[in-house]
Amino acid sequence: MSDIKKVVLAYSGGLDTSVMIPWLKEHYDNCEVIAVSGDVGQGTELDGLEEKALKTGASKLYVLDLVDEFVEDYIFPTLKAGAKYEEYLLGTAFARPIIAKHIVEIAIKEGADAIAHGCTGKGNDQVRFELAIKAFAPKMKVIAPWRTWELDSRDKEIAYAEAHHIPLKINRETNYSKDKNLWHLSHEGLDLEDPSNEPQYQKEGFLEMGVSPQQAPDAVTYLTLEFEKGIPVALDGVTMKGADMVRRLNELGGKNGIGILDIVENRLVGMKCRGVYETPGGAILYEAHRILETLCLDKATAHKKAELGITFGELVYNGQWFTTLREALSAFADVTQQTVTGTVKLGLYKGNMINAGAQSPYSLYSEDIATFGESDYDQMDSKGFINLYGLPIQVRALKQQGLL
Repeated sequence: MSDIKKVVLAYSGGLDTSVMIPWLKEHYDNCEVIAVSGDVGQGTELDGLEEKALKTGASKLYVLDLVDEFVEDYIFPTLKAGAKYEEYLLGTAFARPIIAKHIVEIAIKEGADAIAHGCTGKGNDQVRFELAIKAFAPKMKVIAPWRTWELDSRDKEIAYAEAHHIPLKINRETNYSKDKNLWHLSHEGLDLEDPSNEPQYQKEGFLEMGVSPQQAPDAVTYLTLEFEKGIPVALDGVTMKGADMVRRLNELGGKNGIGILDIVENRLVGMKCRGVYETPGGAILYEAHRILETLCLDKATAHKKAELGITFGELVYNGQWFTTLREALSAFADVTQQTVTGTVKLGLYKGNMINAGAQSPYSLYSEDIATFGESDYDQMDSKGFINLYGLPIQVRALKQQGLL
């Protein structure tokens, strides 16, 4: 510990990292603590962060504007891959590598001896942060207080904060573990730890990015999304950059109860964990992108892409963003997206997304071929196809019946 003179702390201003500044100074011989916050769209959660960090013992606070990079280099590549993890749209998972990458840059710039984070020893984020650190600073020491400290519950952390006069925005009754960024908001802990409990969707303040389907309007909200090579570029005819697109879709989706997910997921460390996720804009983008691909991708490519999308999602969830395989899968996805250009119209209604029509100049759908009416398609072609396609089945049956 005597070798640790300067620590860069991944700082969100939440419960864990708020108590870590004084805790690190107490346990590492009054070391200098430099706090770093990555702005990935947390909004008001960043308000007053510098004053709080300095008052609790940090020597300085960096707030890094990462929003556009987050959307363009992490969210959109994952969207193009169609990647999910057990229906989870990876909101926390793909935010960690970009934050960790930039924290390493600050640590190197400041000549830090170690990087500290507030991830628990039970979760996925510890892996995501530390694998990213290994990718850019393989010899950097990592301090993870949750693995060793005496504050082994959130109640004890709150008591520590109260004793050290650290201001918190939560109390013991609202002590959900949350993570928020431009893409999503996650909720874990308290009553959600029992999977038999229904989430308190109707309770004021539980949902923050929108409302429950029951509270949504009684009228359909229509929107039209335009994509170019798998990337959303315009909403209702208005061209906008990625971050603004997500913000606007969050508003539209949120007010219509879109993108609420309650799942028990399989964590990387082996345990099951129950969480509620709000991803209103992301859910809309995934659904519109999926619909457009049904027009633009051939069967073999679509099926293989869906298969590899599972692998891509697992890589992101498991903290392996900065790996050769993830880069290779992104390259594959980019090739598949060359023709994923067109428009999709959706109707949003009380948590539902209704396909209201899609079109693309690269559409592989032919009304003339698919029609039940007259067409140039020769239906007699199917007889020879079935005979050849079914030949192995026919031969096996003949053999079993002693006819061959």
